[in-house]
Amino acid sequence: MALTRAQRHFKIAEVLTTNTVTNQAQLVELLAKVGIIVTQTTISRDLEDIGAIKVRLPGDISAYAVPEYPVKQVVPVDHLKRVLGEWVIKISVSQNLVVLLTPPGSAHVVASAVDRSGLEGVVGTVAGDDTVLLIASEEYGGHKLAKVIEEVSGIFLRKKEN
Repeated sequence: MALTRAQRHFKIAEVLTTNTVTNQAQLVELLAKVGIIVTQTTISRDLEDIGAIKVRLPGDISAYAVPEYPVKQVVPVDHLKRVLGEWVIKISVSQNLVVLLTPPGSAHVVASAVDRSGLEGVVGTVAGDDTVLLIASEEYGGHKLAKVIEEVSGIFLRKKEN
């Protein structure tokens, strides 16, 4: 499987978080099992690139771990409430999509806060200049997600349906 460097780094980080990997040869084998063929030299460089470190685990075992990147840290609910309350000026819904309108140049701030919030039902976000598209899981649905956004933000800007 031909992957870009970034895709390979992502997969390595994923393998390290789901397995106890004690050495580079083991990592090469685990990647090969999912169709990613790399040399140990490449793995060595990749581990350095992604900031992987060896940590001591119970039982006196050392294994690779990837420190949590700031973009993966969950934001406190108060932060999300403040961002949504200050920057969202309109909420629209269509099936499993929720559209948040923001002032020009502010959509990325809102999208980042939602991405890092861990809100249930959010599959992902797309930010433009003044618009954030929230994609809700099919099971959760856009209307339920919009209601949660309204409750967290304290704003009720959707047109109420009859």
